[in-house]
Amino acid sequence: MRKVLLLSWLLTVVLWLPGWAQSNVISGRVTAADDGSGLPGVSVQVKGTTRGTTTDAEGNYRINAASGSRLVFSFIGYTSQEIAVGNQTVLPVKLESSATELAEVVVPFGVAKRANFTGSAGTINAANISARPITNVGQALSGAVPGVQTTAGSGQPGTAPEIRIRGFGSISSGNDPLYVVDGVPYSGSIANISPNDIENISVLKDAASTALYGSRAANGVVVITTKKGTKDRSSINLRYTKGFSTRGLPEYDRVGPAEYYPLMWEMYRNSIAYRATNPVALATANQDASNRLVSLTGYNVYNVPDAQLVDVNGQLNPNAQLLYSPDDLNWEKPLMRQGNRDELNVSFAGGHEKSDYFISLSYLNDKAYILRSDYDRFTGRMNINSQMKSWLRTGANLAVTLTKSNQADADGSTSFVNPFYFSRNIGPIYPVYAYDPKNPGTFLTDANGDRIYDLGNLTSLGLPARPAFAGRHSLAETVLNQNYFRRNVLSARGFVEISFLKDFRFTTNVGTDITNTNSYTFGNTLVGDGAPAGRATHEFQNIASYNLNQLLNYGHSFGRHNIEVLAGHENFQVGDNYLTGSRSQQILDGNYELINFTTTTNLSSVANVRRVEGFLSRFNYDYDQRYFLSASVRRDGSSKFSRATRWGNFYSISGAWRLDQEDFVRSIPNLNLLKLRTSYGQTGNDGGGNTAGNAAISYYAWQPLYNLNSNNASEAGIIQASLGNAGLEWESSNAFDVGLEFGLFNNRVSGTIEYFDRRSSNLIFDVPLPLSAGISTVTRNIGTMYNRGVEIELGLEPVRTKDFTWRIDLNATSIRNRITKMPDENPEIIDGTKKLAVGRSIYDYWLREYVGVNPANGDAQYRAVNYVAANSRITESGDTLTSSVNNARYRYAGTSIPAMSGGITNTVRYKGLSLSVLAVYQLGGKTYDGAYASLMSVGGYGNAKHVDILNRWRNPGDVTNVPRMDAARTSDFDAGSDRWLIDASYFNVRNVTLSYAIPNVLARKAFLQNAQVYVSGENLLILSRRKGMNVQQNFSGVTSNAFSPARSIVLGVNFTL
Repeated sequence: MRKVLLLSWLLTVVLWLPGWAQSNVISGRVTAADDGSGLPGVSVQVKGTTRGTTTDAEGNYRINAASGSRLVFSFIGYTSQEIAVGNQTVLPVKLESSATELAEVVVPFGVAKRANFTGSAGTINAANISARPITNVGQALSGAVPGVQTTAGSGQPGTAPEIRIRGFGSISSGNDPLYVVDGVPYSGSIANISPNDIENISVLKDAASTALYGSRAANGVVVITTKKGTKDRSSINLRYTKGFSTRGLPEYDRVGPAEYYPLMWEMYRNSIAYRATNPVALATANQDASNRLVSLTGYNVYNVPDAQLVDVNGQLNPNAQLLYSPDDLNWEKPLMRQGNRDELNVSFAGGHEKSDYFISLSYLNDKAYILRSDYDRFTGRMNINSQMKSWLRTGANLAVTLTKSNQADADGSTSFVNPFYFSRNIGPIYPVYAYDPKNPGTFLTDANGDRIYDLGNLTSLGLPARPAFAGRHSLAETVLNQNYFRRNVLSARGFVEISFLKDFRFTTNVGTDITNTNSYTFGNTLVGDGAPAGRATHEFQNIASYNLNQLLNYGHSFGRHNIEVLAGHENFQVGDNYLTGSRSQQILDGNYELINFTTTTNLSSVANVRRVEGFLSRFNYDYDQRYFLSASVRRDGSSKFSRATRWGNFYSISGAWRLDQEDFVRSIPNLNLLKLRTSYGQTGNDGGGNTAGNAAISYYAWQPLYNLNSNNASEAGIIQASLGNAGLEWESSNAFDVGLEFGLFNNRVSGTIEYFDRRSSNLIFDVPLPLSAGISTVTRNIGTMYNRGVEIELGLEPVRTKDFTWRIDLNATSIRNRITKMPDENPEIIDGTKKLAVGRSIYDYWLREYVGVNPANGDAQYRAVNYVAANSRITESGDTLTSSVNNARYRYAGTSIPAMSGGITNTVRYKGLSLSVLAVYQLGGKTYDGAYASLMSVGGYGNAKHVDILNRWRNPGDVTNVPRMDAARTSDFDAGSDRWLIDASYFNVRNVTLSYAIPNVLARKAFLQNAQVYVSGENLLILSRRKGMNVQQNFSGVTSNAFSPARSIVLGVNFTL
């Protein structure tokens, strides 16, 4: 035994001695490459062994390493470096900062390093939005963050898009995210915040990120951090942009006068030749149509007699020539103009050792491409922070926004005053201005020599009447009406932070948002809804919210363990006061105050208050910056529920594992970041709305409400307006998330892959009631649904050199929405073009099944519910078809939710020159193109027609998908069906920005710190399945006559003194 032990001992010594003989003591200092400062706590490891050390407070280290071995230097926030050991004894090392690891995420009541964050979030910094011609935060989010969908439905200046984060958490209780500005929930419109004041935006998506905001965070959180001053450095920044805008989406293709008259001829001919009772012989119907054509359409814009305009074969007279120029018949052109945009921003920033300041003034004047659509916004912001004592820090942030605008009545409706609806749908044979019936080809003028508007009902002047749009005139109403809006906003934030007992910190935050709006509309005395007496409406609204929280934070580190504990209380209140009055019978022209009108038509006011109180706590732990654990809990009470159901509990738990900090992973070449994280939690929704005046359900939904002033003559009376539901309770959202983050090749390849499962229960919905109830709906918790999906974010740097870089950032999101439970008493609820039912999404279409056209007679055909001999037929395959919508079968016909959506950004930089291209896209989903359906109507004298209607059925045997023209069968042939669905895929070049940074040597000669010039374009290209269709208009997928997106191009300068 002794010999064996001795031999083993000798063998060990023999093997150990050579290694010991070749080992060197290596020492040196590890510094940051950017400023040369020493880095404490850097891990120094001999690759392939367990031997290692860390740097001291000055960045110094000592380690034994054999010649030929390799040392690995790694530190959070910096790119790891591997160096071969030679014969040297001193080895200094410089580590490059890693943007991926240093990036921060603003989280509830704090900030976290992205590399160590256990939740799911996306970030946008000021550089991503500073040069773009955008007016609000929502536009900056489009295509920039996976899991975030935005609409682009309006070119109206000053309007903000809708935003959805990871699908749709509710049916009718609101899906807007919570906005938090500088640490306090924000109740105003995001259109009030100037993008020039924004430092960064964090989008919090999972429960680990949002649960601490409790009842208002079920739909995600958008955290906006405004700019602050820089200590020990002062600067003055000036930014100015000048540009123009045009319509970014062309109009639908419509037929001109030459095609229009034969269509109208055919519409009438078929209505009498194919009618069910007493049909007219075809030859007789042809002649009758030729004789009556102009009386049906009202106008003849050609130089041939009325009866000879279209012959008995339905052909336009070959000798017909237009009496007017095409522009005289173009309603879109006089309504449009070249938009103009001017924006000026001046900011002052600076500070010293114990304080900093940021002051900003901005002015925006944005004139849209349509008449009477203007937007002026002035914003001022002052942000001051001070370290008053070593233990006391304070700050205040005050912002003022003043806006005024004239708004075109382009709300997407079919109102005659809507210029988009009117110009799109009026027939191509109606002149904008009245022509002289005694001198064809000339126009009537007034006493000033100006052309007279053709209102379509000027029969007293010898003019014909229009069969459609009579007595209305979009241009006249746009010019003569008034639609004025003014909004003044005060937003204030303040905090006091007290540090004590080394590891404790107490913070109190207070915030208030006060919004005053004043608007008036005037309907003129000449034409439209206000004629002939004139009508005015004034509205006043004050929304004031107050948010106060108190937070106690404890943080301590011992060894490699780090803990943080947060406890707090938060109180929120919002009051909404609204007053409106309308009067008619104007006395004096030009005065729109109500006193100038004689008859009161409406006078009402409303006052509402909503309160939310919450108690919260969070626990964070990490070990050695490798293993991370976080848990939070919040208890909220909302005034929107009865005492029995008022309080709700919300929570989250999450963890992360930095695998790249493990020894068995560090040896993998070219791996910079590898993190696995997961989270689960619950948030809530009380249907209160997260922006001013945007409550999705009543402030008092749990109580029965009554309408006052329902009088009987002089006797006062009240009528019940709604049924209360004392059992109404919180919607809740349970969310699971798992993600993998990675960085390779010095983070030239980086990305995130995530899976999420968001389950919403106790959905609040206005459930229809039978007519016998006397009330149309009652608010109830009706069911559950989920949103599941995958998000992919990828960053690539194909080229990275000293002077030239090319970076590609792309993201993709796929979401599946399903309802999993409905109430037994209402298992199916039809909501417009959708039907809610188990196993379907909230945006699944429920429509008649259109199967084409009967070749024999041109009837539109639908799949039949059952066989009715009068209007049905059986095909060879045995299917029963019908031409009557009353007998048509409904079916699910797809969804408006896309299969995939996302964004792609290409950024190329060469020295001071930079080019950035952002494109957003959507694949799949369906759009119900209601605007197209109107243009494809087989009836409607005087209404415009889409060019696709030229493919209509005309003769027996024709095979087509477009039924015959027939003014008598519009209810059957034009009915809502899956015929109007179309692929909702699109590709939109949302922004292109080319900038040049003037070399610092030249800038300093002009006494500038830096200078930049740039040109930027928005919505330069929009591609979809159909010209004119705005797929990005809304999430429900139904198009309307809304303000089309604008294409903007601006030139800008930006320099700092």
